[in-house]
Amino acid sequence: MVTVEQVRQVALSLPRAYEVLVRDRVKFRVGRIVFAAFSADETELGFGYPKEARDALVAAEPDKFFLPRASDLRYHWVQARMAALDSDEMRELIIDAWRMCVPKRVAAEHLRVLGSS
Repeated sequence: MVTVEQVRQVALSLPRAYEVLVRDRVKFRVGRIVFAAFSADETELGFGYPKEARDALVAAEPDKFFLPRASDLRYHWVQARMAALDSDEMRELIIDAWRMCVPKRVAAEHLRVLGSS
């Protein structure tokens, strides 16, 4: 199980990422694009994910992942139950969601720096 604080640490370590509070919900953005957000009760984590791959993700682990509400299906987005995530998986999901929002060169530089540490 991961905590809100663990997600926050990963998200805010990424270049250009910042935290906002919208209608009592914590969200992480790059510019105006949200790449991760918590449910109001902080038991669920939504994150950017390619539309073409999300059905397979949900089908593979339906106890962990689920689709967003119908009105949000137009977005590149999927939801996860916080209690079902482990820290390594969360880190990978958050970084991948962030990579969808930043220029390729920013992501490549950040990942290069991570690889050399």
